[in-house]
Amino acid sequence: MDYRSQLMASVTDARYRQKDTSDQNFDYMFKLLIIGNSSVGKTSFLFRYADDTFTPAFVSTDTAGQERYRTITTAYYRGAMGFVLMYDITSEDSFNAVQDWATQIKTYSWDNAQVILVGNKCDMEDERIVPVEKGKSLADQLGFDYFEASAKENINVRQVFERLVDIICEKMSESIDSDPSRGTSGRSMRLTDNPPPSQQNCSC
Repeated sequence: MDYRSQLMASVTDARYRQKDTSDQNFDYMFKLLIIGNSSVGKTSFLFRYADDTFTPAFVSTDTAGQERYRTITTAYYRGAMGFVLMYDITSEDSFNAVQDWATQIKTYSWDNAQVILVGNKCDMEDERIVPVEKGKSLADQLGFDYFEASAKENINVRQVFERLVDIICEKMSESIDSDPSRGTSGRSMRLTDNPPPSQQNCSC
């Protein structure tokens, strides 16, 4: 069986949480965050993934860039196993902010948290400011996987989340291989800041 059918990702962009999972059966639940500057398309990206819907205009849901919310938003980093770090290919400011967001991930999240850099709104090619090569180069520099995506046209949305789960599983397997005492026959767990000493090897 494809392991993706056994995994349930709990996805949040610090303001919106996917459907309640309390009554669903799953082997692993990963906390994933979508972060980036205001108006890069985080909410649209999440709604496209969770509900396969797209709304052209959202009232801004961001608090992350506002200093008065800083102590609240940094708490969201704790326990996150993966991040979608997003910028808008039509906004150089959002691209220039990627390094600062990467620093926040390193500062506030778990050491083994995995990150995918996403250049969103690739459907707006006529308004592109950030070249594909520049995005790839920054991703390589930071050690992140890279995708260009479009929530509007549903380009690479699911692929981003599936790849993020893939690399989380790979790191889990590597960690367990290097420390077999962390393996267990248990079926259900929730990954937090400090994963418990008993983890089942992910069937990646």
